[in-house]
Amino acid sequence: MALALALSAPAAALAEAKKPLYRDPVFDGAADVAIAWDKTEKLWRMFYTNRRATLKLEDPKDVAWLHATAIGVATSKDGLSWTYAGTANIPAACTGETLWAPEIFTENGVHHMFLTVVPGIFHRWNLPEAGAKIVHLTSTDLTAWTCADTLDLGSDRVIDAGVIKAPQGGYRLWFKDERKDSRIFFADSPDLKTWTRQPAFVADFAGEGPKVFFFEGSWWMIADAWKGLAVLRSKDAATWERQPGFILDKPGSQPTDRDLGHHPDVVVNDGRALLYYFVGQGKEDEAKTDPIWNQRTVIQLGELKVVDGWLAVDREAVVSKGLKAPR
Repeated sequence: MALALALSAPAAALAEAKKPLYRDPVFDGAADVAIAWDKTEKLWRMFYTNRRATLKLEDPKDVAWLHATAIGVATSKDGLSWTYAGTANIPAACTGETLWAPEIFTENGVHHMFLTVVPGIFHRWNLPEAGAKIVHLTSTDLTAWTCADTLDLGSDRVIDAGVIKAPQGGYRLWFKDERKDSRIFFADSPDLKTWTRQPAFVADFAGEGPKVFFFEGSWWMIADAWKGLAVLRSKDAATWERQPGFILDKPGSQPTDRDLGHHPDVVVNDGRALLYYFVGQGKEDEAKTDPIWNQRTVIQLGELKVVDGWLAVDREAVVSKGLKAPR
């Protein structure tokens, strides 16, 4: 018995994140993840945009495969190994046909989802009628969701919410305004219901998927700039300084991780910051013979470090320490 225990202990320590970390088994288009702890089931839940990446369309410019998207769900005990768990039960009454980019903020036992909703299925980008809004839903178990509010953010084309409890009090939400050159703006709220949009954009670059978190004594924002992930640093989550260059702007060497990193979530856990990002599959060998393989996306995992005052991530490094259950 003692020998068996001795032999089994190293096996448990050898758990590590694979590449890819996760791919959706239905449409193979997982993207834009948000991760939350399910205290009842004692596991992590990953919510993600479920792109219809295997959909073959006659017109190669047709973007309908990025519409009519549900929110996929996967679960994990450790954040390193994920299992598909179907799609989220999102009420149609306050949403629409196309759901993107879930954000989860949890406080006092209530999970708040801020979800991008596009009213329809569109075949081209930037059509005048193709608006977008952010809808607030709530849940106590991450399974049954209830409509709360539709956010008034002063624009009919806002996507990709990122929410924190602001250090000044109240709550702060960042979003992309597609009517304002795709700049990232923010709004403040005393109660997660009524939001006041602030006039200035965060930084002078186009981007989406802003994720804000506190780590190693600073507030950080990571946003998808489509040429890598832009990073900003702040003392107060209001005024930001741009980090030079980008992270995940150079392709990795390992299969399924050979393109830019996109629209991540960051989980700060036990003094570490884990970066869950998605990667397109257009540079994989399969794309040479399959004309729509580039539509596929997978989830990857890296660990953020502070190096010389700025964030860095080594996408080649193996992540072998997962997420712990929150206290």
